[in-house]
This record gives sequence, structure tokens and C-alpha cells, in this order.
Amino acid sequence: MRFRHRVAAGFATLLLPLAGLVGLAAPAHAAGEATAGYTKTQDWGTGFEGKWTVKNTGTTTISSWTVEWDFPSGTSVTSAWDADVTSSGTHWTAKNKSWNGTLAPGAAVSFGFNGSGSGSPANCKLNTGSCDGGGSVPGDAGPSAPGTPTASDVTNTSVKLSWSAATDDNGIKNYDVLRGGTKVATVTTTSYTDTGLTAGTDYSYTVQARDTADQTGPVSGAVAVRTTGGTDPGPGAGSKVNLGYFTEWGVYGRNYHVKNLVTSGSASKITHINYAFGNVKNGQCVVDDTFAAYEKAYTADQSVSGMADTWDQPLRGNFNQLRQLKAKYPNIKVLYSFGGWTYSGGFGQAAQNPAAFAKSCKAVVEDPRWADVFDGIDIDWEYPNACGLTCDTSGPAAFKNLMQALRTEFGSNYLVTAAITADGSSGGKIDAADYGGASQHLDWYNVMTYDYFGAWANTGPTAPHSPLTSYSGIPTAGFNSADAIAKLKSKGVPAAKLLLGIGFYGRGWTGVTQSAPGGTATGAATGTYEAGIEDYKVLKNSCPATGTIAGTAYAHCGSNWWSYDTPATIGTKMTWAKDQGLGGAFFWEFSGDTSNGELVSAINNGLK
Repeated sequence: MRFRHRVAAGFATLLLPLAGLVGLAAPAHAAGEATAGYTKTQDWGTGFEGKWTVKNTGTTTISSWTVEWDFPSGTSVTSAWDADVTSSGTHWTAKNKSWNGTLAPGAAVSFGFNGSGSGSPANCKLNTGSCDGGGSVPGDAGPSAPGTPTASDVTNTSVKLSWSAATDDNGIKNYDVLRGGTKVATVTTTSYTDTGLTAGTDYSYTVQARDTADQTGPVSGAVAVRTTGGTDPGPGAGSKVNLGYFTEWGVYGRNYHVKNLVTSGSASKITHINYAFGNVKNGQCVVDDTFAAYEKAYTADQSVSGMADTWDQPLRGNFNQLRQLKAKYPNIKVLYSFGGWTYSGGFGQAAQNPAAFAKSCKAVVEDPRWADVFDGIDIDWEYPNACGLTCDTSGPAAFKNLMQALRTEFGSNYLVTAAITADGSSGGKIDAADYGGASQHLDWYNVMTYDYFGAWANTGPTAPHSPLTSYSGIPTAGFNSADAIAKLKSKGVPAAKLLLGIGFYGRGWTGVTQSAPGGTATGAATGTYEAGIEDYKVLKNSCPATGTIAGTAYAHCGSNWWSYDTPATIGTKMTWAKDQGLGGAFFWEFSGDTSNGELVSAINNGLK
């Protein structure tokens, strides 16, 4: 993908290079006036998520708090939120933020952290006193996760769910049943029958326990259920993929959120979403912006479900919104995309140990906090054995080896895909790696048939950035969709495993006097976020198309010259894709479309 810059979250998770214990140091109030309780909310084997809750049990307001504790050697905090956490050896200290230090009588506040190791906190102190007014062990622990539900008695409109009980030191009060991450019932037994469902529809269920102190524990594993009857709305035999990229950083400057997929009508017209991007560091997959991904709180009017996030829920951010979207549109599959233009430099190291890389990726995708959100993984390596932002010298077999390792690790129940170059020139990027051999391990390729030409060549010649075919005067032979698809087919990639790429943006020059392609320029045209690039939703009004060439549109307005796809040219491209037997289309990315999803609708209509 070309768009690769993200806005940093000023309040992103604090990363700590620490090993040992966590401590929160605090103000001067007697221990009897407040308590601090600890709960391990998640445990994924190699790490865990912990939560401390500080409560004012006194009769006067507390103006600040500090919690301190010890972890055994080998257990440490790796990141924290809603508190400033530091350590000295195995002793940890957490202090309130500027906005959550004041606690009125009876009020409580929580902060959380991710940790490594398996130890539990000890020697807890709150504002230099004991955490529970007496001993040195933190207060009442929360309940464990219930067993993953099993489904039975599935009908067109109902399903019975059963699960093994959670455990708690003081007893279990009840269980919340979650459908697609949204609570649908609270029961005191270990079974529940959900009714009023839609025939032939996919659902996902988890369960969460609550103890007698009303503390909730971690969410159970998820069970997928498809009701009987109906017709399969998903992309099965004979149907086409319509996939869009959702950018993690779009929630900042672009103010584009998962709910926009619903309000624009796009969610009902797509089959898949690629969530972009996870990072590749030290040969491993990692979450990039944790705040946007799973910490950002959404208000009721911003969220897909219409329910506001709470301060203590286990999952927030984009991942929780995607979970809610899948509950509303169960046919949509979501893949976690790693790499992109900026983060592709990490693939060279990953290729040195493909099995370890694949294992790390699966651990991220299957993190218990969001295991029901993702249906697969997408790799966007720009470019194997070739140059992008940096140059890779892993060799022609590296890409195939990486894809094979991913398929072996993820198995047949997950989608495994890759976004790849569309350089159809002789000796170009498609020739640099074994895309044909790798295709046997993948469900499909997202062929990036855009960004062929742009204002990085500041003086021109002007040329459409996403030509479907070649044309007289094209600046570089092989830089068009038809040549790229033909070359991939010639290397043994099945047509049904190729998706045609559509850009929801234009590329443009300024200082242009010639309306037809091939003119000279003085530089990049002004864009909202980056010079030489602009969203379709802006260009359709600011610089309407004045002509078409090679199956795509161009526009000359004043001294600016832009090229971009319109609903009409997308229709042409979709007809071509079907004639070629391609598996469908994908686009970069949702936020470039109009508020009513014009371009998504054009792809959807064109693929029918």
C-alpha cells in the first residue's frame, strides 16, 4: 500500500523495558481510607493482562494515589495505561495520571498493564499503607475465564450454549453471554439459549463471569455458530471478493472509524476487510498503535453497537468496533495485514526464520482479547528481493518460504493472503520473487494495480496512476493492470487467486497546460494530507474528470492534472476482471470514498 504515514497517538500505551515487579507509588493518606485490588484479566501463556482497582473507602476525597508491589524475578510489566508505571529491580510503582488522581468517597478507578512471565504481585502498598487495610496481599481477585462455549440444538432462529464454570476465591455470581462482543444476556447457570436469530447467519459467542464482589473476569474463548436455513451470503463458489483496507491511523486526522462503514452503506456490500497495518519488528509480527487498535474508548454515538465503551472493559478501540461490525454483518471476514510501505523493512529478518515469524503472527492474531475478530492474515511485503522504501536482498525463494510457513502455522481454517507488486515490466518486481510457487499456499493475491505513475516524477510526463491497459505514449512498458495480471498468470498463479486493485484516490501534478496525458509539469499538486495525492471524495467535486484513457479517468482543472477512478471506470474494470476470471477486487482504502460509499457500490455492482 502506498499510504503509509500514521498520526502518533499522544496518549499511546507506555512501553517499559522492564523485568520484575510493578509498583505504584502514591500520596499521603492512611491505608484505612482506600483499598487496591488486583485482577489478572487475561492470560495468553507467554504473557498476561493485569488490572488494579483503587477505591476510596473513606469519608474524605483523595487527591492522588500510588500503588506499589513486587513481582517475582522473571515477571515484568511491558506496557501500561491509565497510570505512570516505573520499576526498580523487581519493585514496581504506579502513580495516577493528572486526570484520574481525585477520588470522592466511594469512587473507584482502575489502571491496567500487559506483562510477561507468570508471577503474581505481592507486598502491595497503597499510599505507603497496606492495600487492603491489613495484610500484604492485594484484595479480592477476580474470577477466572469460563470454558469456551459449545453450541447445540442449532435451529434457524436459536442456539443453545453451554460452558464449564469459572472459578473464584469468593464465589461466582453470574455470567454475561456476549454475541459478537455485545452482551445479550446475564444468567446464573452455565447454559443459555439465544433466540430471535436470523436463518443462515454466522454468529460468534463468548462468556464472561462475575464474582460476588461484581468483578468481571476475562472473556472465554469464542465459538462460531451458523444458524440453519437461509442462503450463504459469504464469498463461496462462483462469488467474488470485494475487499477494502481499513487503516489503523485513520481514526486520527481523517476521523474515519469502523462505524463509517455502516453509515456509508459500505458494510452491506463488502466481503472482507484488511486491517492495516501491523508492524514487523525483530522478525516478528507486533501490534503497531495499541491505542487505536484496542484502547481508544468510543462513545455510544461513535460505536457500531450504539453502546459506549466502559473504562474497565477488556477490549476497546478498532478491534472491538470490528467485533461489533461482524456481529451486525456476520458475512464479513477480517484479516490482519502486516507490513505496508513503511514496515516492509522488517520482512528481510522475518525471512531468515519463517517458522518463528509465522508463530509470532498467529500469536498476535489469536490473542485472547480479540481472537474472534480476525479470520486470517495478509502480508504486504513491498517488495521481496526488490526495492521499495528500502531494498531487500532475501533472494527469489524468500517470499514463497514465508508464505509456506504462514500456511503451515495457520492451517486451512484461516485465510492467508498477500498484497503484491503489479510491475508487469520485463525483469521487473514480479520477476524478482517466486509468486507462482507461493500462490499454492495462499487464498489470493491483492495485486496493487495503482501508483504506476505520479508526481515523484515532478516534471511529468502526466500519466494515469492506475491504467487498466497500455496505451500509446505510456511512460513505462508493463506498467498497467493487464500486463501485470498476464505475467502473474504466466507464472502459474490461478486467475481466481488474483484480485484487481482499485485506488480510492487520485495522483496529480501542477503547472500543467496540456489536458491530454503526456504533458509537462512543475511539481506535485496540492493534496489534503500529502502533496500529489487526494481522495476521490474531494476530487470528484474539486476537479471533475475531463477524459478517460486506458480504462481510467483524468482531469485537467486550472494548472492541475489528476488521474483517478470514478464509478464509471470502476464498472469498466470490474467487467474486465470478470472476463479475466479474476477472484474479485480490493481497494485502498475506505476513507477516500464518499459518505454514501459511491466507489464501494460501483465495485459491488460491477462484480455481480
